[in-house]
Amino acid sequence: MTKIRSICVYCGASDAVDPRYIKLAEALGRELAKRGIRLVYGGGGVGLMGACARAAHDASGEVLGIMPRFLLQKERIYKDVEHRIVDDMHTRKQMMFDEADAFIVLPGGIGTLEEAVEILSWARLGLHAKPMAFLDEDGFWSPFFELLERIIEGGFIPEEFRQAMVHSKTSSDAIEALLDRVVVLDI
Repeated sequence: MTKIRSICVYCGASDAVDPRYIKLAEALGRELAKRGIRLVYGGGGVGLMGACARAAHDASGEVLGIMPRFLLQKERIYKDVEHRIVDDMHTRKQMMFDEADAFIVLPGGIGTLEEAVEILSWARLGLHAKPMAFLDEDGFWSPFFELLERIIEGGFIPEEFRQAMVHSKTSSDAIEALLDRVVVLDI
């Protein structure tokens, strides 16, 4: 892998969030489309998920949504983009992983955190070397990075593991950091 063709975006599926987070998701969708990078996401039409997908699609970007059947009503599939309907969350997460060269994590809840941590765990186990960026403008992910530092200081993961991820404030910076890390991780 020397180029990023697809980025999986993990993010919240709630409309009851600060509008700044919706705007950040929209900016990321537009930036992915502008760079010709396909957005792979959970398939929903609500919250940050829907905002990111609509913005990418409206900017003529390629979008792939992956939705488990049981969430079709709750996350209201965004029908204007390509979708794959799967039977369960495990299949959804595996397919999102398989379709992505890298990951960006926007603000979100427990599901977003769980997806990000699982991908980081797989990286720690040596199952992949795909980089991840956490994107926020207001320090949303700062406590998570503080926890990671404690984990590193405690000797539970090596200091080099920091290279698998980055904390960015803009969509452009997040994508650039991922592009830099793809080259570094390929060596």
